[in-house]
Amino acid sequence: MVKLSVIVPFYNVQQYAPDTLRSLRANAREDFEFILVDDCSRDETPGILARAERELPGAVYVRHEKNGGLATARNTGIDRARGEYLTFLDGDDWLAAGYYPKLVAAMEELGCDFLRTDHVQCTARARAVHRVPHGRRGVVMNPREAILPSDRSTSVDYAYAWAGIYHRRLVDKGLLHFTDGLRTAEDRPWIWKLHREAESFAAVSLLGVFYRRGVASSLTQIGDVRQLDFIRAFDQVIAETAADPEADALLPKAVRTYCAIISHHLGSIERFEPAVAKQLKSMSAAALRRMPQGVLDDALDSMDLQRATKLRRLRRRPAAAGVAA
Repeated sequence: MVKLSVIVPFYNVQQYAPDTLRSLRANAREDFEFILVDDCSRDETPGILARAERELPGAVYVRHEKNGGLATARNTGIDRARGEYLTFLDGDDWLAAGYYPKLVAAMEELGCDFLRTDHVQCTARARAVHRVPHGRRGVVMNPREAILPSDRSTSVDYAYAWAGIYHRRLVDKGLLHFTDGLRTAEDRPWIWKLHREAESFAAVSLLGVFYRRGVASSLTQIGDVRQLDFIRAFDQVIAETAADPEADALLPKAVRTYCAIISHHLGSIERFEPAVAKQLKSMSAAALRRMPQGVLDDALDSMDLQRATKLRRLRRRPAAAGVAA
């Protein structure tokens, strides 16, 4: 039986894929499989992955004939996975040697639905450790207990899918798939769903994933219309949380986070193409008007004056014809 399935989407990462694949080889085990999903790359990535299928123990190569985005590529991998446990890695990141065996050992010791782990963020030559914003380590808890408080960073704000490991029963319950077609913020509805609906989780102090920031081809570096999918992602978070039995307690956190993300994008609006920047303002204004207004008022009151003023002004912006998320 396959113990661990590692799902690795690739898209136009020929410069980085060899490092990623070498790090997978340094984590190979006879009961591990590596599902390499090429999301219709247009560079040399497919050839690199075809060779890896022959040379990397446990490699399974899958190629999309049409680019579908990260969420769709991850879903392809989930559907092909045979492991008792699943985890993710992005095609431009890499791992410490022997990390996955330690991750599986931690999961088997704790026996919960999912684990969250720390990671190392790499920007050019700089390295910085980023911790799961959850103080209790190695203790199995109800995931709902890690959503609040609203005014502090919590586990739902640490949305990296690759910073953890997930039991197959989450797939069977329909909790591990991503919202198909989301081009950005795909981890946000996903992590909220896990914390609302899974039964158990833990955070562990285990480092081994190296997350590469500032990659030119990364969507976070590109100011085109795909970036606006964050609105669709957070609309989903709000709608699903509003339907939760504990909506009154959880919605303030969801709304405040949504506001913070809108403010973040408005604060760097110069990186967007002019037409997209205009669309960002219109769609963000519409999103603010769709939120539960009483909860939104409280969220704005809790934010710093500069951000709150900007968002209140945007909220009063006249609705543009035909604007939709």
